[in-house]
Amino acid sequence: MAGHRRALGRSRGGFTTKLHCLADALGRPIAFHLTGGEAADCKAYDALIDLPERAPNALLADKGYDADAIRTDPSRRKIRAVIPGRSNRRVKMEHDRMLYKQRNRIERMFGHLKINRAIATRYDQLAHSFLGMVHLATARYWLKFVHAA
Repeated sequence: MAGHRRALGRSRGGFTTKLHCLADALGRPIAFHLTGGEAADCKAYDALIDLPERAPNALLADKGYDADAIRTDPSRRKIRAVIPGRSNRRVKMEHDRMLYKQRNRIERMFGHLKINRAIATRYDQLAHSFLGMVHLATARYWLKFVHAA
């Protein structure tokens, strides 16, 4: 059973999982990374940033990804980091508010995926079973972007 990872962990919300997503500019999911509920969001950055075939122009992320290492890495890769600063940060960080508003596409995508109750409530115990259901829901979500000729 050592090979069966659960990716479950305690957080303030209970025994949960965090689903991190790399998406394109239209909010279409490209890749997912699963962590336990207690894990910091910034832990998923390294797993997702190297995945796209071509580097994006901007990285839009929420306050959970506000870390000095994450702010410097995109600039080294010539990617614009649009990450609001955490409220407890000593030095306030500026970000492009107009560009950051486009991050709601990703939040809406998560809302569409959570229409599937198995994803919203995490029925599956094993990480690979849960990710399989996420991938099925993602394929269904991508279909709305396919235009018939």
